[in-house]
Amino acid sequence: MAILSLSINPALSPSCSYKKPTCRISMNTKSLQCNSSKSSKQLRILKVGRSFVAASSSSNVTIKELRDEEEDNSSNLLDPEMNSRPRRIALFVEPSPFAYVSGYKNRFQNFIKYLREMGDEVMVVTTHEGVPEEFYGAKLIGSRSFPCPLYQKVPLSLALSPRIISAVARFKPDIIHASSPGIMGIWRTHHCEIIECTYSDVVSHSCSSLAEFLHRAADLTLVPSAAIAKELEAARVTTANRIRLWNKGVDSDSFHPRFCSHEMRLRLSNEEPDKPLIVHVGRLGVEKSLDFLKRVMDKLPEARIAFIGDGPYRGELEHMFSGMPAVFTGTLQGDELSQAYASGDIFVMPSESETLGFVVLEAMSSGLPVVAARAGGIPDIIPEDHEGKTGYLYNPGDLDDCLSKLKPLLHDRELREIIGKAARVEMEKYDWRAATRKVRNEQYNVAIWFWRKKRAQFLSPVQWLYRRVFRSPAAGM
Repeated sequence: MAILSLSINPALSPSCSYKKPTCRISMNTKSLQCNSSKSSKQLRILKVGRSFVAASSSSNVTIKELRDEEEDNSSNLLDPEMNSRPRRIALFVEPSPFAYVSGYKNRFQNFIKYLREMGDEVMVVTTHEGVPEEFYGAKLIGSRSFPCPLYQKVPLSLALSPRIISAVARFKPDIIHASSPGIMGIWRTHHCEIIECTYSDVVSHSCSSLAEFLHRAADLTLVPSAAIAKELEAARVTTANRIRLWNKGVDSDSFHPRFCSHEMRLRLSNEEPDKPLIVHVGRLGVEKSLDFLKRVMDKLPEARIAFIGDGPYRGELEHMFSGMPAVFTGTLQGDELSQAYASGDIFVMPSESETLGFVVLEAMSSGLPVVAARAGGIPDIIPEDHEGKTGYLYNPGDLDDCLSKLKPLLHDRELREIIGKAARVEMEKYDWRAATRKVRNEQYNVAIWFWRKKRAQFLSPVQWLYRRVFRSPAAGM
């Protein structure tokens, strides 16, 4: 399990003129009613697996409706003067965003990059694996780690060493934003408040008690998709009004159709470039349902498939696809990865456990039509009203449904181009800079408001007692 937490320095709290949101929230475990002067909507909270995002609403609410609701009320939580000041932000991130290959890595590297671009001082505390000496001017600290008991390739740490505690104290952060259970040592030391996230189902199930404790201590939880918010709400580890969406982003310059390469297509198709080419990019883990692709390929002898990525399940997959037209490239990065996406015909995602699915975003940005399982965070990327326009979803594990979406694309180049171009246009809307600005200028402010509210609730009885004890006799008459 990983936690995204955020704590607030009292010096950062807004002045007394800081406005309480006009959106009056009444909570229950299944939904939250948001009554504003503009609208009345039932907001449902959903959960995501590798990071958190605020989500939708009663049974049919979408991420778009939640985002619209947030935009309607966000101005009430903003303090322009506070947003313009540089902040000191301490990020506790694990696994390391410099070593662990995933969408999680992309999110945090871009987040750090654009926080620095906005003028903030950033300290990153993470596991020591692959930590560079410098990253866009952020201060980096590597901590000792141990392997996750249920997933040995994922290192975890407790970040409790005196060296790290001392470094954080010297840094004097305004905000602590953590995806690490190790933050609790810092929190206990400095008596901070926390905003948190759960990133990995593999880890979170083994640490559910710790996750619940951390979420309840946090001021705000950020989630990457509606699916995770829903799970959080169902688990009752935090209240619905303390969950917010961390908007998706994609580097649409690095993942672009212009990277299509004949040489890369030869490599991925095992030198049969005229055959339809299915591409899958991602970590090769047993939880990704990649064995489903064997059943798919058994029914599509005319197609070729390329697996880009590595992981503990690779050996078994190579044995499973032995004698079939499948290529395993291992991990690709930079231009090679961009070429691999853009040189395929169709991207297939069978995983049912994606918290969002950054590889789906990258494939769509590269101009590929996507066929993916209708599960996890994928429907946030291809919502129901976009199906058949920017991509296709099939019922998880349903081979016939999957094939019904794949076969027309395999045999119709014009259809592939239409869907691929529409997907590219859709992805151009999602920018890492804008996503970072929203977290920094809006979500952090929501956290500050909750922190101030919690502090006021704590101080109220103390102030009442002080007035009772020290009021003058004349005042009591």
